[in-house]
Amino acid sequence: MAGSAEAGAFSPDGTVDPESPLSEREQQMLSLERSWWKYSGAKEQAIRDLFGLSATAYYQILNALIDTEEALAHDPMLVKRLRRLRTTRQRARTARRLGADA
Repeated sequence: MAGSAEAGAFSPDGTVDPESPLSEREQQMLSLERSWWKYSGAKEQAIRDLFGLSATAYYQILNALIDTEEALAHDPMLVKRLRRLRTTRQRARTARRLGADA
């Protein structure tokens, strides 16, 4: 299967820390966010293959995850970057809405 081979390229770049308060899946999600761009293939396909989730469900879980103190402690730079990107996107959406309503 080509999709599985592509997703294999997205395998987590770090080992799962059994001492972490984060679950294995949560750690793997952060690992994917940290390194997905290094590999070929569509990120959405990797999400489906690795986690069995739609992109929408994945991002809902990821957004909840990056709001936790445990995720921040696990990978502070990544979580801060993801939070910053989310805030930027939210502001852009709000500006578009306000511009369209004016």
